Amino acid sequence: MRNDIDSPGFTAPAGRALGDERRSVALAELVAIAGLALSTIVAVTAVSVGIAHASVVGNVIDNEGSLFAVTLVLGLIFIAISGFSALTLPGDKTKRH
Repeated sequence: MRNDIDSPGFTAPAGRALGDERRSVALAELVAIAGLALSTIVAVTAVSVGIAHASVVGNVIDNEGSLFAVTLVLGLIFIAISGFSALTLPGDKTKRH
């Protein structure tokens, strides 16, 4: 199978040197980097604000402590069951003859 793409991204094809496109390629790279940085900052800000406003555990424990305890125990039971079932999965066990 023939592969015509030597290097992906903003670089020119291998057999062709950049001429007037050098400035537009640099501008495209700069815009891509700025967009990624800005979207990372927005995502981090949104997640940290959401975590700061959440405080769900404190509200649940204050109002319904017994329900939280039952939920916690059931969650631990489900985790234990899934752990035991993962141990019984077939794997690369050596066969004895």
